[in-house]
Order: sequence, then C-alpha cells, then structure tokens
Amino acid sequence: MSPTLTDLCHYPIVQAPMAGGASCPQLAAAVSEAGGLGFLAAGYKTADGMYQEIKQVRGLTNQPFGVNLFMPQPEYADPAAVAVYASQLSGEAAWYETQLGDPDSGRDDGFDAKLAILLDDPVPVVTFTFGCPSRDVLDSLARVGTLTAVTVTTPEEAQAAQRAGADAVCVQGIEAGGHQGTHRDNPEADGSGIGLIALIAQVREAVQLPIIATGGLMRGGQLAAVLAAGADAGQFGTAFLVCPESGANLLHKQAMTNPLFVRTELTRAFSGRPARGLVNRFMREHGPYAPAAYPQIHHMTSTLRKAAAKAGDPQGMALWAGQGHRLARELPAGQLVEVLAAELAETRDALGARGAA
Repeated sequence: MSPTLTDLCHYPIVQAPMAGGASCPQLAAAVSEAGGLGFLAAGYKTADGMYQEIKQVRGLTNQPFGVNLFMPQPEYADPAAVAVYASQLSGEAAWYETQLGDPDSGRDDGFDAKLAILLDDPVPVVTFTFGCPSRDVLDSLARVGTLTAVTVTTPEEAQAAQRAGADAVCVQGIEAGGHQGTHRDNPEADGSGIGLIALIAQVREAVQLPIIATGGLMRGGQLAAVLAAGADAGQFGTAFLVCPESGANLLHKQAMTNPLFVRTELTRAFSGRPARGLVNRFMREHGPYAPAAYPQIHHMTSTLRKAAAKAGDPQGMALWAGQGHRLARELPAGQLVEVLAAELAETRDALGARGAA
C-alpha cells in the first residue's frame, strides 16, 4: 500500500469484506485493534443498516477501518433464462417450504444512498467491487479524506481504476472465495481467471498503484510470497470467516474443515455471478444451468439459502470459501492477526538465512 494507506495499520494484513453477515462490526473492530485493517461489507445491506454497523465499529475501536460497496449493475440478464431457472428451483422451494425471492428486487444495492452517508460521515477507507466508480465519485471521497481501492481481476481493470483516480487496487486471484469482483460479467470467460501470483506481476507492470493482494491466503508464509511478488498488503477472507467474532453461520464455519466438503468451485448457482464456494448438493444440481443474471438470481435464491440455514442443511447453503479453506484456524481474530504477522516474520527470516548461506 502507499505510505498513507500503510499508516492505517501496523501489519500488512487486511480482513476481506465478506457480504452476507461474516464481516460484522465485532470482526472488523477486532482485526483493526490487533494492528490489521478491518472491513465492513455494505453489500446486501440497506444504507441505514450500513451506517448502524459503522457506528458499532466506532464504539468498539478508535483504529482505522474500511467499508466495501457493490457497484450498481447494468441490465443484461435474459428474463426468459431467469424464468427457466426459477422453474428449475421450484422443487427447492417446495422442499424447504418457502417461496422463491423476487428477482427484480433491485440492481443498485442502494449505492447512491450509501455513498451519501460515507460522504457525510467519512470512514478511513472505501473499496468497490463489481466495477470501478467514476472519477467524480473517487474525487468526492478524496475531498472528505477517504482513501479508495477498487477490486480488480485483470491488468485492464487495474488500469481503469488508475485512470479513475483510485488510491489502490485490490488484486483478486482466481483462488478467492466468494464472488469474483470482475467489472463486467462475461459468461464466455467463466473459469479463465488468473492466479494471484501471476496477476500481481501483471498488475505491477500495468499500473503504479499500491496493491492489496487477495485470493486463497491463509498463512503468513503466503503473505510473504505476495509481498515478494509486488503486493503491498494481503487481504484474508476465509481465514477470518471461522473466527468466533465472524458473523458467518455456524454451519458455514464448520463446513470449512468438514471432510464432506473437500473442494471448491466457481458457480453461478446462488447469485448468477461467478463465486467460489464449497461444492455441495445445490451447486452440483443447479450450477450447470444457472444463467448469467446477477443480482436477479441472488434475490431469487435468498429465501432458499435462509431456509436451508434455518433447517440446518449446509447442502442448500452458499458456503463461500477460498481454495485454502482446509487451512482455516478457529482463532480469535486478534490472535489470528498476530499469528499471521509472526508467520510473515518467520518466513522472511528463513528466506534471509537461506540467502546468506
């Protein structure tokens, strides 16, 4: 990260904003208190819900933290494809004794209202996913003292972020759990993402911006690797998801190391956008047929996912997880930050000793 961003945290450790409840105020505050940079995820929340969480974090810590926003989505979904998928999911609704959600519940995720709050009562950092905001938006945040970063998955997206005036880029490798933060969903490119180390090198040569690297990071040794590759900090999602402070469902946390769930895949089954999760029954049965229709499919399956969680059935839940999920450690968030920092130092010392030999 740039000197200004580096000053926000003692360690180059960022807690990923995980929408859906995991990135709650208690988790963000614990990470920031321990010397990392904690994040709230505003995605899927109302503007007021986001603001209430901001106030909760401020009540728990005086350390810097960030908020992540989802960019409004263009209209490109095929209504007929959405209708066909709804028909396919009717059996799921009957099984869980619920109704499918309304696919037309909105595409902008309350972006303007959330931005207005963040301009009126600024936070230290705001990041963006699913697109790059305009220069006007980034300039307005800069004027109130907020640093900005844009999630990117290609060198071209990083260049767009630099042109728009972002302070940094969050470089997301294909290994990352949850949604791929691509700026424009392209079904023809499904599964063709770039691994984190290779992507860092490409972005490092494409732009001059500081890099926050994310995707499959679970250990301090991996953090050392991405820093050596050219990143300025590492962002950890799945690693923090299992912490006691995390707001993730207990079934989700337990699934990370459950031998029933041995691998991850990218799927559109739950949201209509590529997202990496533990392979379960729902993903196997519906993933091959899910259309490119975000957020319509997200809205449609929201009731199913909630019903599955209520029924204690992880086979019907969206179990977002990165490729390193088997390395999850159930440690308090503050302790995990300290362990990651210690592992980083140990790795650097070991590499230094080898170089001197």
